[in-house]
Amino acid sequence: MEKLFNPRSVAIIGASRHRGKVGRIIFDNLRGKVKVYPINPKARRIEGYKVYKSVLDVDNDIDLAVIAVPAKLVPIVLEEVGKKGVKNAIIISAGFSEVGNEKLTDKVKAIIRKYNMKVVGPNSMGIITSGLNITFTNFKIKKGDIAFISQSGALGSGILDKLSI
Repeated sequence: MEKLFNPRSVAIIGASRHRGKVGRIIFDNLRGKVKVYPINPKARRIEGYKVYKSVLDVDNDIDLAVIAVPAKLVPIVLEEVGKKGVKNAIIISAGFSEVGNEKLTDKVKAIIRKYNMKVVGPNSMGIITSGLNITFTNFKIKKGDIAFISQSGALGSGILDKLSI
């Protein structure tokens, strides 16, 4: 669990060159705080960072994969994450059992089991921990002694808004 909540290296799969996109917000939240590996098969550089076509192209170890791609691509990406040996992931992507897509959910569950991964999501807002905002929000939260977990993105956002500094 340490590398899930306190990663030193993060692959952002779905990182974008375009400000305001989910993958770009996550990238912006993390750069300069941990080693980031932006992953996007259609980009070469983002803000001076080398962009990789696949997580499999990264030569270094990765503690956490953050997945922000269309739902139909999640099983392909998650399989690559597993092959890379990354044991922790956050799946931001939506379009699974929350909309009745049980078949896609079952595929993702099977890959998680196959590689013995710890996963937050899918359809996740992400996590904020240890001074890292691994979400697609711009909230800045003071580090303290309280933990808060929410299944609801709306409730989570509301609480974060009230706690934001």
